[in-house]
Amino acid sequence: MIRKVLQPFYTVFVLTTFVVSILAAFPFFLLIGSRDHPNAREAIWYIVHYWAIGWLAIIGMPIRRIGKRPDNRKYVVVANHISYMDTVAIYAALPCYFRTLAKKEMAQIPLFGFIYKQLTILVDRSSADHRAKSMRLMWRAIRNESSIAIFPEGTFNETAEPMAPFHNGAFKLAITSQTPILPVLFLDTVNRWHFGGWWKLWPGRNRVVFLDPVSVEGLAVSDLPALKQQLHDLMGAELKKHGYPYKSS
Repeated sequence: MIRKVLQPFYTVFVLTTFVVSILAAFPFFLLIGSRDHPNAREAIWYIVHYWAIGWLAIIGMPIRRIGKRPDNRKYVVVANHISYMDTVAIYAALPCYFRTLAKKEMAQIPLFGFIYKQLTILVDRSSADHRAKSMRLMWRAIRNESSIAIFPEGTFNETAEPMAPFHNGAFKLAITSQTPILPVLFLDTVNRWHFGGWWKLWPGRNRVVFLDPVSVEGLAVSDLPALKQQLHDLMGAELKKHGYPYKSS
């Protein structure tokens, strides 16, 4: 009963602090992002990283990391996707510069879209040609610039299983670039911001689990199905270990 009464006020507080903080930082994003260069993108990433840590703490959703923090090597980061909050939590959780594969449509949002384009590699999933182009861009970025983060489920996991089926992209990228895979799990974001509605925000812990990196050394594209299943099983088992199912609306 108390939650139903307070949730609308808390949601307004969260959204207001988000908009105000983004507007305050936007001149810096605009100045730095005027130059299309890896150093500029990395500078913007660090601003977003520390902003995400601070903002989540202010709204009562502080990040708590579990497991060994990743080192400065490049990785293909794969994470489960259970909440709108995942896209903020991943910037607070990971300590090193990365770019994400992200939906092209999000770049059309005023102001936010400008920042979004600096941090991501955009993909139009309805176009086979665009999906192929995004794979080439990710390969080039991971070889020359930074780690790449992908939600291999593609969208929110609304199934009864710990993990929805994986798409191939992250694992093909890892194999063709010979880059280790870093599995990351969000345990609580679904209860911080439920995918069932934009108003379903509530404060609390935000646990992020880092699993040990998975080597792809020597693997070929023919090994992709086995690698994908290995990561699916590994991440699903870890979610169960931490008490899955744990969803609530």
